[in-house]
Order: sequence, then structure tokens, then C-alpha cells
Amino acid sequence: MKRLLIWFVRGYQKFISPLFPPSCRYEPTCSNYMIQAISRHGAFKGFWMGIGRIFRCHPFIRGGMDPVPDYFTMRRNKKYRKRT
Repeated sequence: MKRLLIWFVRGYQKFISPLFPPSCRYEPTCSNYMIQAISRHGAFKGFWMGIGRIFRCHPFIRGGMDPVPDYFTMRRNKKYRKRT
């Protein structure tokens, strides 16, 4: 299942993503984040972490560094969160 999900994300990166201008506000990009989350946390949890990341990526967020945490969470990695 992990391989299948990663295969779909890589297909998106190769065929769909180049059709649009780069607009991700986070580092790593949302698609790379999903691949890393699936690899680290498994198909189910990693997929949901990736979906949560996509929902966090919008014009009203600052963005910045947000690597995949070592534990399962739907929130942004607190270690790299910018303080306002």
C-alpha cells in the first residue's frame, strides 16, 4: 500500500505539478512531505499527515520549514514553527 501511494504522489510530481507554477509555502513541498510521511509512518497515518499538510497550505499562512515529525500528528512541527 505504501508503494502504491508513493507511486501516485510521484506521478503527480512528474505529470501534473509541472503544469502549474510553484506555489508551496513550506519546505519540503507538500508532495515531498507526503512521501516522507508515508515512508516514516506507514500508509494510513502518513497519508493523513500529508492531507493535513495540504489543508494547512493556503495564502494566509507564513510557511517555512516544516519537516515530517518523528511522531504522528496533524499539526505543524513545533520545533520549526515561527513565532509572531
